[in-house]
Parts: sequence; structure tokens; C-alpha cells
Amino acid sequence: MSLKFKVPIFDVKNLSFRVRGANILSNISLEIFNGEYIAIIGPNGGGKTTLIRMLLGLEKPSSGEVRLFGKKLKNFKEWHKIGFVPQRASLVDANFPATVEDIVKMGRVAKRGIFAGFSKEDTLKVEDAMKKMDILDLKKKMVGTLSGGQRQRVMIARALASSPEILILDEPNTGVDMVSQQRFYKLLAKLNKEENITIVFITHDIGVIADDIGRLFTINQKATICNNPKETLSCEEMSTLYGIEAHVISNHKHEHSKDGSC
Repeated sequence: MSLKFKVPIFDVKNLSFRVRGANILSNISLEIFNGEYIAIIGPNGGGKTTLIRMLLGLEKPSSGEVRLFGKKLKNFKEWHKIGFVPQRASLVDANFPATVEDIVKMGRVAKRGIFAGFSKEDTLKVEDAMKKMDILDLKKKMVGTLSGGQRQRVMIARALASSPEILILDEPNTGVDMVSQQRFYKLLAKLNKEENITIVFITHDIGVIADDIGRLFTINQKATICNNPKETLSCEEMSTLYGIEAHVISNHKHEHSKDGSC
């Protein structure tokens, strides 16, 4: 079935956000559908995080409308369907008094409520989330003692514990080394393909965009939607987006230059 005949998870119409008369985002319209794998890129200050905060009801738009699963934002209550890993979530104090298991358990609160008891189902979901992120062997470790890449996977496991249908990650690779980044993108692709979890992640670094991305949203006050990132990601477009001369390095087989650069 074509995407246009499905009800989108997010349906955004003419969304704008202004602060003290300055336009942060202008007339954004986009849709995100079940099973998609989307990257949102753009320069710092371009409005990427503001857009996500409006999608999640954390910021009120100056104009426009957001619908989640067909419902107006103000009427949406099933927040356990959305897993969110905010910017810098993995930057944990070394003395933070919680184990990996404790942190992942926090993800069940959205599903069961803050005062509900912890059930057998909760335990199974927490274990499953840790398995998916390959951190089950770390569950009794203090989270502050872990590496940046390990903490990153802990925070994603916490978001997965509520069994979300969509996972949104804001600058997830902050403070994470390159090897951990590569492992991270493999895990995301696996979640998308094998678990059918919709993935949306934000980055300002165009060098980390994975080959598995289905669509690309470029945000710099306005939005451009690329339905085929492998064909539309060009140096000219990135230079326009970032306001500087850009050099896009690609590993795709069909690039014209031998080294893959523009």
C-alpha cells in the first residue's frame, strides 16, 4: 500500500515557531509513517530540536497543527507508543547511584503509570530491551561507570522498554566514539527491519548518515524532504543547507568519483 493511503504516525501541517519576533521554523509540513527510517539533518540553530519538541508537545507552535496517530496533539494520551531519547541523555555523572537495570526500568513508567507495581510483564520487557541493545550482561553495573557508547545503548533500552512504535533520538552520538557510532547505526537498522520500529534521529553531522536511511528531512528554518537520500544528497544542496562549502563523502557504489567525494 502506498504511504499516502496510510494514516501517518505524525502528520504536521504548516508548523511555525517564533521567539521574540524571530522565525525559528517556518511553515513546516511533513508526515512520518509506520516502519520508516528517517534522518533529520541541518546546522546547529536550524530548528531540528525545536521541531521534535513541538511534535512531542514540549513546545507550543506559533501556528500550525500536529496530529499523532490521527489525533490532535492535545487529545493524544498514548505516550508509551513514542520512545524519546533527548540530546545528551547519555552524559551521566560518574557518581550517579543507579544500575543499568534501574535506568531501563524507568522506561516502563510511561506504560504502567508511576504508582503501579512492577509486574512480570514489566520485568520481561526490561530484559528484552536490554537484549536488543546488547547490554544484558551490564545490567548490574553502575551506569556512571560505563563508556559513552554503553550509556547510549542504556538510554535507548530505556526508551524501548515501553514497547514504542516509534523511536526518536536527538543527537544520539554526542560524546560517543566512532566505533560505538557504527555499532549504534547497525542496532538502529536492526530495530527498524526486524522489530518494525519507526526510527527518527536528529543529527547535524552529515557524515554519520547510514546507508539504510529511507528518507531524509533537511531542516534550516524550512524543511526539504528527500525521498531518495542516495540520489539527492549532493554537495551543492548541503552547502545551501549549512551555509558553507560542503564536501559530502559517500560509500555508495554508484558515485562518479573514485573516492566517493564531490
